[in-house]
Amino acid sequence: MKHPGALLSLLTFILPISLLAQKEEFSCSNIKSKNKLLKSNTLTVEQIAQTERYDVHYYLLDLNMTNISTDLSGTVEIHGAAKENLDSVWFELFETFTISEIRLNGSAVNYTRKLSAIKVPVNLLMDESFIISVTYNGSPPDVSSNPLGGSGMTNDNSPSWGNKVTWSLSEPFSAFEWFPCKQSLTDKADSVDVNITVPSTCKAGSNGVLVNEIDLGDGTTKFMWKHQYPIDYYLISVAVAEYVDYTVYANPIGAPNPIPIQNFIYNNPLTLPNFQTDIDETVDFIEYFSSVFGLYPFYKEKYGHCMAPLGGGMEHQTMTTQGFFDNTLTAHELAHQWWGDHVTCKSWSDIWVNEGFASYAEYLMLEEMYPGDEVSDMNGRHNNIKSEVGGSIWVEDSLNGSRIFDSRLTYDKGAAFIHTLRYMLNNDAHFFSALQNYQSNFSFSTAIGVDVQQIMENVSSLDLSETFEQWYFGEGFPTYSAKWNVVDNDLHVNVTHTTSKPSVTPLFTNDLDIRFQRTGMSDTIVRFDIQSVNENFIINGLNNVTNLSAIDPENWIVNNVGSIQHDLSLGTAKMEEIEVNNSISLYPNPSADFVEIVSGKDELYHVKIIDPSGKLCFSRKVKTAEKINISEFQAGLYMFQIETEDGEQIIRKIMRK
Repeated sequence: MKHPGALLSLLTFILPISLLAQKEEFSCSNIKSKNKLLKSNTLTVEQIAQTERYDVHYYLLDLNMTNISTDLSGTVEIHGAAKENLDSVWFELFETFTISEIRLNGSAVNYTRKLSAIKVPVNLLMDESFIISVTYNGSPPDVSSNPLGGSGMTNDNSPSWGNKVTWSLSEPFSAFEWFPCKQSLTDKADSVDVNITVPSTCKAGSNGVLVNEIDLGDGTTKFMWKHQYPIDYYLISVAVAEYVDYTVYANPIGAPNPIPIQNFIYNNPLTLPNFQTDIDETVDFIEYFSSVFGLYPFYKEKYGHCMAPLGGGMEHQTMTTQGFFDNTLTAHELAHQWWGDHVTCKSWSDIWVNEGFASYAEYLMLEEMYPGDEVSDMNGRHNNIKSEVGGSIWVEDSLNGSRIFDSRLTYDKGAAFIHTLRYMLNNDAHFFSALQNYQSNFSFSTAIGVDVQQIMENVSSLDLSETFEQWYFGEGFPTYSAKWNVVDNDLHVNVTHTTSKPSVTPLFTNDLDIRFQRTGMSDTIVRFDIQSVNENFIINGLNNVTNLSAIDPENWIVNNVGSIQHDLSLGTAKMEEIEVNNSISLYPNPSADFVEIVSGKDELYHVKIIDPSGKLCFSRKVKTAEKINISEFQAGLYMFQIETEDGEQIIRKIMRK
């Protein structure tokens, strides 16, 4: 979803009026997660536990709607199966709707209703299927009728085009405001059919394929949509207006047939001509994202847009609801079809796996199709992140709608962190392979942030636990300062950093690029492995440096730059006298031939060296200051896994020139 939050300020969402969300708590030392149940404003913990006793398999929505109000009526079927022996099935529907009848497997039944919680008595054995149908009518809540705010269903005029529209927006907790459902992220329905009867002057858009459009002969038309992919509750959608249908086709590599991109655009003679070029660009986006994320997940059906007067867009599965069209908004919502729809966050605490990646997809699109524009995109994100000193990407309060969709943290810091991960992997083939592996491993399912960590570690052989602890669960950003000097044909560099939120994250351990100006040749960028707040490096033979001109010149890391100094005293002491902060470092770095372990201890280490492809290329015990021959290694970044005599595991990286 990209609302004005990603542009100006986030659309105000309905605050937590719905189901229990899972809160993931993480230990800083091992990042193990455990579930902590939180109360909902509509269902108790016990009621939520009741809803988890069955699986939803299918929804059938058969609704009557108009484009002039949010009033609706109709019948919704919930098809499910018991996960254990059941005496009742629980689900939600907003309390103001009038229920005329509930049927269980075709027979009318009595039921219990308390506010939004509905309990239907059943007698089901484990794995036994059931169909509950609810016939109801009424108006979804709005700000006046629901003190917590309402966004499940809205009716409004387009301020730009004047068209009247009714549309749904259920994320994160508002699906029950317009249809009876189970609001659980981890229980995707296997499929959904949405039938909407509307005035014949209107069209109704929804998920999947339009299988029929029936003129009922009474001034109304029924639009019948069928979606045969797994779908989360908040991604089911409807939109009703006087639309025209404008369809174009994409041909991504691997798709057996062209993929229709079906657009319901306001029936206004100026609207489509105004946006047609931008809409047509969706073809390029879907073909590009298919090449880097994997084939568009819903290629057997369609992608599309329904226009509605909202300030951004909402990634309803296969049919985004969008207020206007520009390249970053359209790319963001399309990317959600992979990041959020195909693979959905398992808890709202991990909304990053939806919004962070969709936001970074904007950057990737600009990098590919508008080269140069991605620079200002990332600069803008970094500046927004640094407008405040703290805040984590991971969402602690997973029932707080405004925090879930915080533009600075979830969107911008989320995208910037992915950019940093790409830099840490230092191999685009590995990075994009990891993205595709994630899509494949969690296909049509749910995932959390540490699942991304595991996927990237598997493909790169890096240990990213500190990176995630500091950048994903941690808070703030570093400010780097550097000193440099050339002594005896060697470049000496001292890098220090402070952090903006030291009480939470006192240290950032990641690689860092520094650019040096050199006599008679182009500038040289050297990558340094930052493992402490005060690091000393010696680069053997880099003796024609005239200036240290930039820290992180390509903007891979969210950071500020403090001071840069040419310190004539740096490097005048012997190597043995350089402070190493009781840690282990590699010298020289980069190196073309030999490297040795520098430590304050005379010790025997077990050293494993992993090459850039992830292959183990060296494994044996090495003494402090013993030379390790890397002259036959190919150029690239190598990871050293160093085990001390006490069993401590230390990771260092070195660049083979």
